[in-house]
Amino acid sequence: MKVDIHPSWKKELAEEFEKDYFKNLAEFVKNEYTENTCYPKGKDIFSAFEHATFPNTKIVILGQDPYHGPGQANGLCFSVNDGIKTPPSLQNIFREIKEDLGRPVPDSGNLERWANQGVLLLNATLTVRAHQAGSHQKKGWERFTDRVIEIISAEKENVVFLLWGGYAKKKGAKIDSSKHLILTSGHPSPLSANRGYWFGNKHFSKANAYLKENGKEPIDW
Repeated sequence: MKVDIHPSWKKELAEEFEKDYFKNLAEFVKNEYTENTCYPKGKDIFSAFEHATFPNTKIVILGQDPYHGPGQANGLCFSVNDGIKTPPSLQNIFREIKEDLGRPVPDSGNLERWANQGVLLLNATLTVRAHQAGSHQKKGWERFTDRVIEIISAEKENVVFLLWGGYAKKKGAKIDSSKHLILTSGHPSPLSANRGYWFGNKHFSKANAYLKENGKEPIDW
């Protein structure tokens, strides 16, 4: 597995890449991609770290697994490639943005435009076998992405963490809430959203207000 990552992140994570668990993870991923169809494409595994550099990261959104259908995953959580139908969770995210900020629903579900503004769209697990949700869990990815969160929390200030659903909330346990903003709600999936746990959270306006209060450029959602 080639670790294609922005130099600013490479500097922060260099020690992690040398640990035994990560070397074992890299070997596992390499074998999986050789023997099975896996997503995202190899070049996109670390895409989140290419678009949102370490100095520019000001918002973190946590997902769980990459999409496991053909052509969907592009290395950014909740995001899909151009030309791919917008998945239900992302439809609900766009709907909340429309209600919160009055923004029209975009034609494309590709969230690179967010990532390029400093939104780290981080899945807990960065790879998956086709049509098998969770197939690459508990192989080392979670330890790696936990470390990413710890580093951001320790070394940066005034970052907004958007934690949607129980899984994301647990993963955010090590964030220092005294120097960062943590916003939590239900997951945007239809099951949760339709029960009233998602819509109306106003996370997008709240995040931008916090960024502006701390002298940072708000996100054009």
